[in-house]
Amino acid sequence: MPAEAVEIAHKQVSLAAEDLDANAVATLVLELAEAWGVPALWEQVCRPLLARLSGRTAVEVVVEHALCEGVRVGLDVYRREPGRSLPTGGVLLAGAEKEAHSLGLLALGAALREQGRGCLNLGAALPWTALTSAVYRACPRTVVLWSQTPLTGRAYRLVRFARDFPLLRVYGAGPGWIEPLGAPAVRLGTLTEAVHACLAVASGRDAHHIRYGSVPYR
Repeated sequence: MPAEAVEIAHKQVSLAAEDLDANAVATLVLELAEAWGVPALWEQVCRPLLARLSGRTAVEVVVEHALCEGVRVGLDVYRREPGRSLPTGGVLLAGAEKEAHSLGLLALGAALREQGRGCLNLGAALPWTALTSAVYRACPRTVVLWSQTPLTGRAYRLVRFARDFPLLRVYGAGPGWIEPLGAPAVRLGTLTEAVHACLAVASGRDAHHIRYGSVPYR
């Protein structure tokens, strides 16, 4: 996005959030996504605005909630068509255990829909045991785990998970992964990187031929 467009977007979205008008925020999110694409919207507008709100005062808390709700609704409905399911390409998204934030997952899901692809998004705060169960049931090829804070970005758990499933491509996304991720797990720094990683496997290929070993998650 050009600098002028980013500045205007920041002002418009900020004013809507300050007015506690989540519907207006959602409308702006949809318009900006259509105009510039989801990755540009997320990296240049949503993330910077969310980072500015510290939540230290009651006013900031309320504004932050209005902003988050508007962004959530806008991203969640973007390019959705009732009755039409997109090929997932074996992509599973989830929030790390005890991670309450999930806007990053919605952004990635919206960016994939923009490319004509779907995903299985299991939402925030998925326990490690539940993630393991989901892998056995859904047989994905790619797992992207979102962490917002270092409290939930436990790198050693993600690496262990990746090693337990050697045929699975495992990625950590979000600012919570501050410790280096050892192989075979890989950290994704931007939404664009995440989209490319999820699109790397052709959508038409069936992932159900993969057979994982009987490895109980520790």
